[in-house]
Amino acid sequence: MNPRALRLAGPAILAGAGLVALLLGLAYGGGAAPLVIADPGPVVRWGLPVAELVVNLSAALLVGSLVLAMFAFASGTKEFDLALDAASAGAAILTVSAGTTAYLTFLKVIPARPSADAAFGEQLGRFLVDTDPGRAWLMTTVAAAALTVLAFAVRGWLATLLVTILAIAAMVPMATAGHTGSEANHNSAVTSLSLHIIAAAAWLGGLLLIVLLRPVLSRDKLAVVLQRYSSIALAAFVVVTLSGVARALIGLVTPANVFSPYGALVTVKVGALLALGVLGAIYRRRLIAGIRDTAVAARFWTLVAVEVAVMGIASGAAVALSLTPPPVDTTIPTDATAAEVLTGSPLPPELTPLRFVTAWDVDLLWAFAVGFGLFFYLAGVRRLRRRGDAWPIGRTILWVTGLLLLLYVTCGPVNAYQDYLFSMHMVGHMLLSMAIPMCLVFGAPVTLASRAIRKRDDGTRGGREWILWAVHSPYAKVITHPLVAAALFIVSLWAFYYTDIFRWTLYDHLGHEWMVLHFLTVGYLFVLSLVGIDPVPYRLPHPGRLLTLIGVMAMHAFFGISIMMSSGLFVAEWFGSMGRTWGLDPLADQYTGGGIAWSIGEIPTLILAIVVAVQWSRSDERRQRSSDRQADRSGDAELEAYNATLAAIAARDERNARREAAR
Repeated sequence: MNPRALRLAGPAILAGAGLVALLLGLAYGGGAAPLVIADPGPVVRWGLPVAELVVNLSAALLVGSLVLAMFAFASGTKEFDLALDAASAGAAILTVSAGTTAYLTFLKVIPARPSADAAFGEQLGRFLVDTDPGRAWLMTTVAAAALTVLAFAVRGWLATLLVTILAIAAMVPMATAGHTGSEANHNSAVTSLSLHIIAAAAWLGGLLLIVLLRPVLSRDKLAVVLQRYSSIALAAFVVVTLSGVARALIGLVTPANVFSPYGALVTVKVGALLALGVLGAIYRRRLIAGIRDTAVAARFWTLVAVEVAVMGIASGAAVALSLTPPPVDTTIPTDATAAEVLTGSPLPPELTPLRFVTAWDVDLLWAFAVGFGLFFYLAGVRRLRRRGDAWPIGRTILWVTGLLLLLYVTCGPVNAYQDYLFSMHMVGHMLLSMAIPMCLVFGAPVTLASRAIRKRDDGTRGGREWILWAVHSPYAKVITHPLVAAALFIVSLWAFYYTDIFRWTLYDHLGHEWMVLHFLTVGYLFVLSLVGIDPVPYRLPHPGRLLTLIGVMAMHAFFGISIMMSSGLFVAEWFGSMGRTWGLDPLADQYTGGGIAWSIGEIPTLILAIVVAVQWSRSDERRQRSSDRQADRSGDAELEAYNATLAAIAARDERNARREAAR
């Protein structure tokens, strides 16, 4: 297919294939079937899915354009500016479609007859402010409107980075709108759906942007852009596949349900995903390297047209699937226990020593973080060794250990029991803020990245450039200062538990994810500022580091003791209402948690103090060896000069003494 024709036909193929797949999926799965009670009418039943399809496609253009601009184009070039213009157009369409979706969702949930009177407007306002779906679509609409202006107005690296982060964050409310808090496994469903939406948007939107920009890209530049997009698409494929599997399992539960209408739509999505994976492999292995050849380019763009159509089918099937009733009841039962009402999951069995190994509650976000962290680190080590450079095996072991500990905390027994036992929550806190950062810091990931990732020389920014920019930014200089890092570490302890932040992290899954990231980051900065291998702008002298550690240990111990001395429960309506019949009572369990913070939590700090002392000793030895080598090179010139000075002073004193005696 002619690339210029594809520029116009590509979006039409995408939208057309998506619409056909959506309508067929709704007809087969019953997602637009009339409701038995309070049916909103065919306009709402069929119009709402179409609006949601437009939301997904426009969100993909927004996110995909920004992500590809950040990693494939140079700021100030024509293609960079056009990518931001495409993102702005996607945000504008998203604003209208998200607003339409909010309105149609209101008519479906509250089947009111549209009118211009105040009562209807008041109902709509309450829906947008007081209900979870209403708030989600309101936030999406407002964020998309802001992004429409921002993506069109900004052009610099930093501003575009902030806009990209905002665009990705704007996808999260869409996931919460697709899975209400009244359903079981709410947290797992929202996490998997958020990852699925964001990765699919980067994948689809990036390809759509390449189609739109093809006429302004030379073949040489196109080959480079396709290589970079291919890496983004491969990572997105992995995330989309695994998150889609996780989301489908929540709705299917048993293999027999694969033959239900819901299962059939899942099968269509799986088939489309496999087809996209095959097409991606063909691009990467056979066509991208030869894109400069006219015949190869013709085959490439024909496959792109096919891929766009398959992506449209997957997008339409996804919307139809979201509106198709699953074959299993995912709502929380009316006779749910207190634990099910609070957490969305039944109370786990008693925590025994064996369950410290066998209990798992996978948080997909951190499972992906660990997986990618292991892959990229080991790939970097392999690249260094293949070109003959050495990398200490101890650093690799510590990095892998730190990530496996992170997996244990976020996906293992700590995550499975921390909502029910304050003591397990404190175990996770201590590991996240102290033990895991210590392992990760000694892995020296920034040093590895700076050596292993290929440097770009065309004005664009890849992984290496973005990492080094972040490390040397003014913000990094502030937060890596030892005193600032220590203050953040200590203040976080008190502010988290003695304000409503703790309550927020229990009731809101987004708050929980923020908690994990915050403790991990604060602990990493603190350890890095004291004993890190990676460079930082400033480190205290070794005596200052030891004094800082002593102060932190004292405040940490006082924090643990304050919890042990507390006579009331933290978030009493949560930990005091679980209905546990096993384990310590809530107040005794909280006392145990304080003891963990006071005693076990000090072990990593003690290890840090030992490391600082060893580094201090080695630093003195290095200075002495350096001084000895300098003396060997100069023939001990400084000592000889010093002795000559002493001799001259002695001779002068002797002359003065003789003069005094002669008088």
